[in-house]
Amino acid sequence: MWAFLVLVGAAFASAHLQDLTFDGHKVFRVIPQNDEQVEIIHSLASKMQVDFWQPDYVKLVKPNMQVDFRVEADKALEVEHLLKENSVDYKVLIDDLQTAVHAQFDSKVRSTGHSYEKYNNWDKIAAWTADIAAQNPSLVSRKVIGETYEGRPLYLLKLGKSGTNKKAIFMDCGFHAREWISPAFCQWFVKEAVETYGTDSTMTKLLNSLDFYVLPVVNIDGYVYTWTKDRMWRKTRSKNSGSNCIGTDPNRNFNAGWCKLGASSRPCDSTYCGSAPESEKETKALADFIREHLSTIKAYLTIHSYSQLLLFPYSYTYAHPKDYSELNAIAKAAAQQLASLYKTEYEYGSGATTIYPAAGGSDDWAYDQGIKYSFTFELRDTGNYGFLLPESQIKPTCEETLLAVKYIASYVLDHLY
Repeated sequence: MWAFLVLVGAAFASAHLQDLTFDGHKVFRVIPQNDEQVEIIHSLASKMQVDFWQPDYVKLVKPNMQVDFRVEADKALEVEHLLKENSVDYKVLIDDLQTAVHAQFDSKVRSTGHSYEKYNNWDKIAAWTADIAAQNPSLVSRKVIGETYEGRPLYLLKLGKSGTNKKAIFMDCGFHAREWISPAFCQWFVKEAVETYGTDSTMTKLLNSLDFYVLPVVNIDGYVYTWTKDRMWRKTRSKNSGSNCIGTDPNRNFNAGWCKLGASSRPCDSTYCGSAPESEKETKALADFIREHLSTIKAYLTIHSYSQLLLFPYSYTYAHPKDYSELNAIAKAAAQQLASLYKTEYEYGSGATTIYPAAGGSDDWAYDQGIKYSFTFELRDTGNYGFLLPESQIKPTCEETLLAVKYIASYVLDHLY
């Protein structure tokens, strides 16, 4: 009976998920060995619609790099033939994407409302932001810092005991719409803050001494679209003049090496940088808030997925930031804290050298604004599920990530500048 209920629940969830189905879509992994094999990936992308998962832009593909990409059902055989013909080793990571979409909803938690161990749609998250603030008035307050392209309010939660001259840490989730584990972490963090305040000495000290600004979902329009139309959507939902292609990559839309390395000036690309820095209402609202609070915000944490990485500036240049050695030491220690719970291994380092260059990112922008402790998390996993991490992994993913975030926050508190 229980198995039947789980299946019914999963079917119900996915039936309400999207118009676009992914029957027969495959996700491939290749590691091109040389420039010729890189060229084969390029030609493949020029011939057909290829959704690059990692790296997120075909021009970033280089020899010996792990490349994950999705192709539609009617192109899968052609892709396999092309790879075999050119002796490119490949692996099929996900054989049928629609099956993986259904399989996300494997949580055994029974809940029709908001749940910390399930993926929540935007309506549930919006209602939760009001509820958590109403239930914890001495610790949490909520404000609107702007609105999205489609007119949805951008809710920001402020966590902390009231005090004078408090410094703050800004954390956001949900930059890229399809990275569902990211907003799940922001919700988990807020839950842990209110539930363990007064019993967990570290959390109590952090909330007494610092404020946390938490933006649970940056790209709300895109997130809604992943629930209703296309689970694999990444960008915002703004219209681009002179193009039928919708949306900008909000994490290529900041004024940090804008539209140079690792970003695209073509509106149809998934890494489109936008018509100008902060052209998106969402990124402008975020940047405006941080600029207004620059004197107090001492750390910036942005949560993404997937690939199990802890990154710091720079991504728009291969040059190291002036605080490289300190940031590297913090990232190393935070990654060790994270691994201490479930042995999940994270690589760490500056963005451009650890994964690939990406211009216009929020972490680089925050660092260049003078926020020294600026980090990007890329949460689980390393590709078996990619953007479709099952709900059964929400709790362990959030528990281990929380250890790293608490480590960084404690370090920041001890090294205020």
